Amino acid sequence: MTIKGIYMTLDTNLKHIETGVELEELINSSDNVMVCCGRMGPMCVPVYDAMEELEGSGSYNHMEFRDMLFDTPEAGVIRNLPECASFRGLPFTIYYKNGKIMKATTSLQSKEQVTAILDEIV
Repeated sequence: MTIKGIYMTLDTNLKHIETGVELEELINSSDNVMVCCGRMGPMCVPVYDAMEELEGSGSYNHMEFRDMLFDTPEAGVIRNLPECASFRGLPFTIYYKNGKIMKATTSLQSKEQVTAILDEIV
Protein backbone atom coordinates (compact mmCIF):
# COMPACT_ATOMS: atom_id res chain seq x y z
CA MET A 1 0.00 0.00 0.00
CA THR A 2 1.32 3.44 -0.87
CA ILE A 3 0.36 6.60 0.97
CA LYS A 4 1.72 9.85 -0.42
CA GLY A 5 4.62 7.99 -2.05
CA ILE A 6 5.55 5.97 1.04
CA TYR A 7 5.13 2.20 0.99
CA MET A 8 3.44 1.03 4.17
CA THR A 9 2.49 -2.44 5.28
CA LEU A 10 1.82 -4.57 8.29
CA ASP A 11 4.32 -7.40 8.42
CA THR A 12 2.06 -9.98 10.05
CA ASN A 13 0.70 -13.37 9.07
CA LEU A 14 -2.82 -12.10 9.63
CA LYS A 15 -5.19 -11.31 6.80
CA HIS A 16 -5.18 -7.57 6.17
CA ILE A 17 -8.20 -5.31 5.85
CA GLU A 18 -7.46 -2.49 3.43
CA THR A 19 -10.80 -0.71 3.09
CA GLY A 20 -13.83 0.23 5.11
CA VAL A 21 -15.95 -1.75 2.65
CA GLU A 22 -13.87 -4.89 3.35
CA LEU A 23 -14.34 -4.38 7.08
CA GLU A 24 -18.08 -3.90 6.73
CA GLU A 25 -18.42 -7.01 4.56
CA LEU A 26 -16.40 -9.05 7.07
CA ILE A 27 -18.33 -8.00 10.16
CA ASN A 28 -21.63 -8.54 8.36
CA SER A 29 -20.69 -12.01 7.11
CA SER A 30 -18.87 -13.38 10.18
CA ASP A 31 -20.26 -13.89 13.65
CA ASN A 32 -17.03 -13.15 15.54
CA VAL A 33 -14.32 -10.75 14.38
CA MET A 34 -11.28 -9.22 16.06
CA VAL A 35 -9.56 -6.34 14.24
CA CYS A 36 -6.32 -4.80 15.42
CA CYS A 37 -5.71 -1.41 13.82
CA GLY A 38 -2.15 -0.23 14.33
CA ARG A 39 1.42 -0.03 13.11
CA MET A 40 4.46 -2.26 13.42
CA GLY A 41 5.35 -0.62 16.73
CA PRO A 42 6.23 -1.93 20.19
CA MET A 43 2.67 -1.70 21.53
CA CYS A 44 1.08 -3.28 18.45
CA VAL A 45 3.37 -6.19 17.61
CA PRO A 46 2.58 -8.18 20.79
CA VAL A 47 -1.15 -7.92 19.99
CA TYR A 48 -0.55 -9.16 16.43
CA ASP A 49 1.58 -11.99 17.83
CA ALA A 50 -1.17 -13.00 20.25
CA MET A 51 -3.72 -12.95 17.45
CA GLU A 52 -1.51 -15.08 15.20
CA GLU A 53 -0.94 -17.59 18.00
CA LEU A 54 -4.64 -17.80 18.86
CA GLU A 55 -5.61 -18.10 15.20
CA GLY A 56 -3.20 -21.01 14.77
CA SER A 57 -4.16 -22.74 18.01
CA GLY A 58 -7.42 -24.21 16.71
CA SER A 59 -9.21 -23.07 19.86
CA TYR A 60 -10.68 -20.00 18.18
CA ASN A 61 -11.72 -21.35 14.78
CA HIS A 62 -14.99 -19.45 15.20
CA MET A 63 -13.08 -16.11 15.20
CA GLU A 64 -11.88 -14.06 12.26
CA PHE A 65 -8.58 -12.36 13.16
CA ARG A 66 -7.58 -9.37 11.01
CA ASP A 67 -5.27 -6.38 11.07
CA MET A 68 -5.62 -2.94 9.53
CA LEU A 69 -2.97 -0.29 8.99
CA PHE A 70 -3.74 2.69 11.23
CA ASP A 71 -2.21 5.36 8.99
CA THR A 72 -4.47 4.96 5.98
CA PRO A 73 -7.49 7.11 5.24
CA GLU A 74 -9.56 3.90 5.14
CA ALA A 75 -8.71 3.20 8.80
CA GLY A 76 -10.87 6.20 9.70
CA VAL A 77 -13.71 3.69 9.89
CA ILE A 78 -12.02 2.39 13.08
CA ARG A 79 -10.30 5.57 14.31
CA ASN A 80 -13.59 7.49 14.26
CA LEU A 81 -15.72 4.97 16.12
CA PRO A 82 -17.40 6.48 19.22
CA GLU A 83 -15.92 3.57 21.22
CA CYS A 84 -12.43 4.84 20.28
CA ALA A 85 -13.00 8.55 20.94
CA SER A 86 -10.90 8.62 24.12
CA PHE A 87 -8.11 6.35 22.84
CA ARG A 88 -4.64 7.89 22.80
CA GLY A 89 -2.40 4.85 22.26
CA LEU A 90 -2.03 2.21 19.57
CA PRO A 91 -3.27 -0.23 18.60
CA PHE A 92 -7.04 0.17 18.53
CA THR A 93 -8.50 -3.32 18.87
CA ILE A 94 -12.16 -3.89 18.12
CA TYR A 95 -14.11 -7.05 18.93
CA TYR A 96 -17.30 -7.65 16.93
CA LYS A 97 -20.07 -10.18 17.46
CA ASN A 98 -22.91 -10.51 14.95
CA GLY A 99 -21.97 -7.17 13.35
CA LYS A 100 -21.96 -5.22 16.63
CA ILE A 101 -19.03 -3.89 18.62
CA MET A 102 -18.80 -5.83 21.85
CA LYS A 103 -15.55 -4.33 23.14
CA ALA A 104 -12.90 -1.85 22.06
CA THR A 105 -9.47 -1.62 23.65
CA THR A 106 -6.36 0.44 23.16
CA SER A 107 -2.67 -0.10 23.76
CA LEU A 108 -0.72 -3.23 24.57
CA GLN A 109 -2.59 -6.43 25.38
CA SER A 110 -1.12 -9.78 26.35
CA LYS A 111 -2.35 -13.05 24.91
CA GLU A 112 -4.08 -13.70 28.23
CA GLN A 113 -5.92 -10.38 28.08
CA VAL A 114 -7.03 -11.03 24.49
CA THR A 115 -8.14 -14.55 25.41
CA ALA A 116 -10.15 -13.25 28.36
CA ILE A 117 -11.98 -10.78 26.12
CA LEU A 118 -12.64 -13.41 23.44
CA ASP A 119 -13.99 -15.84 26.03
CA GLU A 120 -16.21 -13.11 27.49
CA ILE A 121 -17.81 -12.01 24.23
CA VAL A 122 -18.12 -15.29 22.34
